[in-house]
Amino acid sequence: MENRPRIQRLTRRPQFLAAAKGVSLARGAVVVQRLERNDGDPAIGLGFTATRKVGGAVDRNRCKRRLREAARAMVPLHGLPGSDYVLIARQGTADRPWDRLLDDVKSALTRLATTPGPGRSGKADDGPTTPDTPPQDP
Repeated sequence: MENRPRIQRLTRRPQFLAAAKGVSLARGAVVVQRLERNDGDPAIGLGFTATRKVGGAVDRNRCKRRLREAARAMVPLHGLPGSDYVLIARQGTADRPWDRLLDDVKSALTRLATTPGPGRSGKADDGPTTPDTPPQDP
């Protein structure tokens, strides 16, 4: 049997806020946020949330249950050790066919695994350059 990383739950608000500062990707009925912790711990952190825009409490809980099961199946295979993930339910999460929901989670996880996180792009960040603001001189 291959050695899979340990999975722990994100339960505190600061953990969710930190993950929101990482990279995120929307796929179908789910938004996945990833934060590379850089703390040397290979465990994968998982959190789940659904806003009131999704529906009432019953609908939100159903969406989170479906996301937990999808994450249980996909994160050990496609998640990066040492990262925290937050799965956010979207409007169609409750009614999405199960195989499509699994595909949404899988494609988001694999895409985030190849996307460099903040500070990992390898390029110097000189700040935003828009047509309204001229480039800064060194």
